[in-house]
Amino acid sequence: MRIIVNGQQAFGKACLEAMLERGDDVVAVYCAPDKEGKPVDPIKEFAVEKGLNLIQPANYTDAEVLDEMRALNADLMVMAYMIIFVPEEARDIPTFGSICFHPSLLPKHRGPSSINWPIIGGATKTGLSIFWPDDGLDEGDILLQKNIDIGPDDTLGSVYFDKVFPLGIAAVLEAIDLVKAGDPPHIKQDEEQATYESWCRKADAEIDWSKPVGEVYNLIRGTNPQPGAWTTFDGNELKIFDCAKVDADGTPGEVSDVAEDSFTVATAGGGIQIKRVRPHDDKKISAADFIASSGLTKGTRLGG
Repeated sequence: MRIIVNGQQAFGKACLEAMLERGDDVVAVYCAPDKEGKPVDPIKEFAVEKGLNLIQPANYTDAEVLDEMRALNADLMVMAYMIIFVPEEARDIPTFGSICFHPSLLPKHRGPSSINWPIIGGATKTGLSIFWPDDGLDEGDILLQKNIDIGPDDTLGSVYFDKVFPLGIAAVLEAIDLVKAGDPPHIKQDEEQATYESWCRKADAEIDWSKPVGEVYNLIRGTNPQPGAWTTFDGNELKIFDCAKVDADGTPGEVSDVAEDSFTVATAGGGIQIKRVRPHDDKKISAADFIASSGLTKGTRLGG
């Protein structure tokens, strides 16, 4: 089966690598155009290294782009982490159409930050989907889905890198095999269960220390490492990363304890023991280094 791989970043590269390793016939690799001043996309680097046919169109509507894709005589397009919209005319060019990866159990958590929001909301389960995209955002029939547990101390980073990433690669390969075998599933998404959230941005990641300790903890771990939960210290932004939920007494936002390698901030019903931060004028540093450099003491207040 002649396959187009259309993707970006480390996940796209990893899927392409896995397909080549098992002998899939990749006739072209599509990725977004280079951006001035930005690093070369890993999938592009890998495709060039392997001598693959690399194509970087600015869009998928120009006649020349579509004609070039038709000339590939592809059977399937595999979309692995996409940032440019691919319309129906392009998706339908391969004989069996196109399939797309999304890191949630569609139709829940459609949108670009679909791993952040379940963690922030305190969910204990999420998943991933391989689906047949249409012109809607993360809409289209489901080909296959995989469930993923969210542990009580999982972060965005651990869910993605330790769970979604490896399982997603395996799911992409399984989906290709289902298409190869013939009569692959086309399961309608249940629109009554659909949810959509936009980007998880800086404004969403500001910590309100007066909220219950569980909500504060979920926000921090659901934005670790991106975009990074934040508060203010001495009038400047302070991002909070590695932390733990602990028992603590004090006024919300107050530093209730300063230890050798951490400090604890009180919330409603408990506290957050902070182990790694990023001050406004520095890189990520340990809480110990921050305590030493900032003069943080018990009784200091964080936030507005």
